[in-house]
Amino acid sequence: MTVDYTERGMLKYSEKLLERFRNPKNIGEMENPTVVAEEGDPQCGDMFRMFLKIENDRIVDARFLSFGCAANIATGDVTVDLIKGKTVDEAEKLQIKEIAEALGGLPAIKMHCAVLSYKTLKKALAEYRKTRSGAGPQG
Repeated sequence: MTVDYTERGMLKYSEKLLERFRNPKNIGEMENPTVVAEEGDPQCGDMFRMFLKIENDRIVDARFLSFGCAANIATGDVTVDLIKGKTVDEAEKLQIKEIAEALGGLPAIKMHCAVLSYKTLKKALAEYRKTRSGAGPQG
C-alpha cells in the first residue's frame, strides 16, 4: 500500500504560520551585517542563514534566507521578529518553545524547523561574542 504525503494535505498549520510563510517580512540578504551564521538539517535538507546588524550590543536589524518547507520559512521570519531590538543577552534567552508559540504552534514533525532557526541564532550570537572579545569596543 502506498500513501501519498503532501504538506498541504497532512499537516495542520496555524493561520499565523501560513501568513508568515506566504508573506515573510524579514527575508533577504543584508548589506554589511555584523555577523552571518548558517545551519542546516541534513535529515530533511533545510538550510537557514541569518544576518544580524548589531550596534552597542543591540540587534538593530536582522534578516534571513531559507531553503526549506513552509514551516522553515515561517520559523525564520518569526525568530527574526522576536530578536529585533533586543540586546544580545536578551536574544540569547530566546527558547525554541517561544518560536513555536509565536506561530500558534507547530506540528511535532516540524519542530526541527524551530530548532534550526534557534541553532542558527545561537551560532550567530556566539560568533558575534567571539569577534567582539578580540576586537575592542565597536558598535
